[in-house]
Amino acid sequence: MPAHPAAPALRRVTDLARDRLDVADEDLSPYGHFKAKLSTRLVESLRAKPDGRLILVTAISPTPAGEGKTTTTIGLADGLNRIGRRAVIALREPSLGPVFGMKGGATGGGRAMLAPMDEINLHFTGDFGAIALAHNLLAALIDNHVHHGNALGFDLRRIAWRRVVDMNDRALRDIVVGLGGTANGVPRETGFDIVVASEIMAILCLADGLADLKARLAEIVVGHRGDGAPIRARELGAVGAMAALLRDAIQPNLVQSLEGTPALVHLGPFANIAHGCNSVIATRTALKLGEYAVTEAGFGADLGAEKFVDIKCRASGLRPSAAVVVATVRALKFHGGVEVKDVEREDLAALERGLPNLERHLRNLKAFGLPCVVAINHRAHDTAAELELLARRVGALGVPVEVGRHYADGGAGAESLARAVVAAAGSGPAPLRFTYEDDTPLWDKMAAIATKVYGAAGIEADAKVRAQVERLQADGYGRWPVCVAKTQYSFSTDPTLRGAPSGHVVRVREVRLAAGARFVVMICGDVMTMPGLPKVPAAHAIDVDDDGRITGLF
Repeated sequence: MPAHPAAPALRRVTDLARDRLDVADEDLSPYGHFKAKLSTRLVESLRAKPDGRLILVTAISPTPAGEGKTTTTIGLADGLNRIGRRAVIALREPSLGPVFGMKGGATGGGRAMLAPMDEINLHFTGDFGAIALAHNLLAALIDNHVHHGNALGFDLRRIAWRRVVDMNDRALRDIVVGLGGTANGVPRETGFDIVVASEIMAILCLADGLADLKARLAEIVVGHRGDGAPIRARELGAVGAMAALLRDAIQPNLVQSLEGTPALVHLGPFANIAHGCNSVIATRTALKLGEYAVTEAGFGADLGAEKFVDIKCRASGLRPSAAVVVATVRALKFHGGVEVKDVEREDLAALERGLPNLERHLRNLKAFGLPCVVAINHRAHDTAAELELLARRVGALGVPVEVGRHYADGGAGAESLARAVVAAAGSGPAPLRFTYEDDTPLWDKMAAIATKVYGAAGIEADAKVRAQVERLQADGYGRWPVCVAKTQYSFSTDPTLRGAPSGHVVRVREVRLAAGARFVVMICGDVMTMPGLPKVPAAHAIDVDDDGRITGLF
């Protein structure tokens, strides 16, 4: 096999673990030379150690002009290490849906990048494959049970467990299984979601260990009987085999930045259709191994940061010490009405019009009680006048703003940002405020998110959806958090509404119970849990040469 193209710049993962994290070889399961899993024994042994400071990186509402949240997360951690602070990165794993679709990979960019980039963006250590296998095993057990007499009494119209695949494939959204005669099972309608929307992905991300994982898997509601009573995964005898498939996937993966900063890259639900955070286990481990743990939440702060606080922090007890809000001049001009082809031109008026998007995200984070720093991810076409306008307007809100040049200069370009984050984080986390209380009814929780975070006038749903919510409330799920699935491109459910729209109504289209993850999903607007590929997918640009080098990943 040819040497990895980035190998000369990387440290072997065993050396990285020993020298940067004080982790011995016996607590690593290497996958080649540059990536490894950390043992469950190590994770458990770290519980008694004190925590470092948790830094949450989030962003403005995403645009086609680009923001660079992962790039900034990596650059900030590199910058923290350069100023003498021991930092560890905790990020989500890339999904092949975006890699081959529209968004691309998830390893950062320029000189603020994780490596080995191609391996992380493609098969990595097989975690997503294990999740898909465990999820689809449960689906197969359901259909097998029905085929062999349906002793549990599944109502075939109310089987809730779909199948998953880690690829954008709109043709699989709605399908019929069991065709071809009695030997092939009982025909029924079902469909596929993308792996990142799997409840098993959410369960793994929130589980506290193997015992908690199995307890959560057992509680998955896969369907209902004719009288409406739930049928759970444990009744199908599925839990042990699913846990066996997931045994290694629960262990965090260790890689590094181009500057040798350790990075725990582990699991990865999307924030537009799931809860958008890497695993609790990886985040906690990073907090034990570093003075600072730098993590991110998916998409803009209205989706990712809200779920990080209201779901992940609520469930785990994690408390951030500060938040970094990433923006680019070009993205703010897009929110101000400029089209992508024109965002590189200086336009102070458009920048002014786009600033309310950033300002609302900052207000939301302050409402959570989080000290904030704004990171302007510098691009070559930013002008001095635009950067001065941003510094003045953001500074007037009492929020530090720093221009990060980490894309071009790596950690050296993020040293000022790192110092600002250290100052904002102070001596540790401040009291965290949630969007709603545990005992707030489910419908009112959704309304609180829509009005307080999205700036909406209210929420609505048809009678069938309202009845589902009321049934879940009556069945004892009312104390659980709400996970909103909606477009990432706007505070509203209309992806074309840029900036900071207000007064809109959020329509709840569908409700799904995630009993193992212990939250209720409310699907709003036209968002799909199985995305489609764009007209020109990123897959067209990806290739491998005769020496085995992969090109076209970004």
